[in-house]
Amino acid sequence: MKLLKAFGLFWYDFVIGDDWKVAAYVVVALVITGALTVNGVLGDGATVILGAVLTMIFFAIGVRYDARRSRS
Repeated sequence: MKLLKAFGLFWYDFVIGDDWKVAAYVVVALVITGALTVNGVLGDGATVILGAVLTMIFFAIGVRYDARRSRS
């Protein structure tokens, strides 16, 4: 049981790390990209590019939000 708990804690720290909001933004970007892929809205190349752009945009939003909070 200890090994299972340590394994879970490792993955939690690896995926979420210090900021859970960034992990949540990445999940949202992946869900949007996955929905577009399943529905065949865009071609494969466009879906990959859109997924990368969405991930970068959501990451920037999270960093900007944290930077604004630290100034106040």
